[in-house]
Amino acid sequence: MIDEYSNRWALVTGASSGIGLEFAHRLAARGMHLVLTARREEHLENLASELLTRHGTKTEVITLDLSEQEAPQKLYDEVKRRGVEIELLINNAGFSVVSDVASTDAKRVMQMVRLNVGALTELTYLYLPEMMERGHGAIINIASVAAFQPVAYMSSYAASKSYVLHFSEGLWAEARDKGVTVTALCPGTTQTEFFDVAGVEGWLKKHRFQTVEQVVKTGLKAVEKKRQYAVSGWGNYFLSLLVRIATRRTVVVESMKYFRPQPQKDKK
Repeated sequence: MIDEYSNRWALVTGASSGIGLEFAHRLAARGMHLVLTARREEHLENLASELLTRHGTKTEVITLDLSEQEAPQKLYDEVKRRGVEIELLINNAGFSVVSDVASTDAKRVMQMVRLNVGALTELTYLYLPEMMERGHGAIINIASVAAFQPVAYMSSYAASKSYVLHFSEGLWAEARDKGVTVTALCPGTTQTEFFDVAGVEGWLKKHRFQTVEQVVKTGLKAVEKKRQYAVSGWGNYFLSLLVRIATRRTVVVESMKYFRPQPQKDKK
């Protein structure tokens, strides 16, 4: 049970906003101490101060860009240097790139892959063996409902999240008999700055979404039940099943209508 983590430490990546921020609040409320990491130091310091005031939470702030090649190891080493043992790892940091092929910035895509796949993988392999040796601990890797299908105009993002889902499920099978749970949390459209960063401003105004509170609640419940994955929201869960029934051609062609770039109007 997650409540058994009281007075133990969680590491939350991408903790300055959105789902990561909500995980920090929820875990602090349950008595956990936190290592918070993201690029925006001021946001993290403000969060640490708020958590101390509200919950008396001990907080370590480490400012890093995890898309940089050496950053995951630097984070691990710095946490060790501070004498902190991580009981719960939340691999939340990530972003998407939405564009057609002609407009895609390949360097930006590779930065995304290093973060969504590379950093998550490295941190998991740095912490999971320690947890298995101790016989307790948990990892939540943030995937997506997009992990269940190819998605046009955000092909690399959907593929990165499919990796996260399969990676997490495989490790769940290896770790479960050692007292450790690895869970892939698969949100759908969520009320965060995700879509603005991805380049599709205004997306939330046109589509139904879940709140970060709903997503994080699903994730924590999944860990408590030692599940290998969890889809947040019944609508998203139904969609994850539906795409398995339809042909792959149908699924990917249908996906084109969601993120198709709007034609640019000629300037006069």
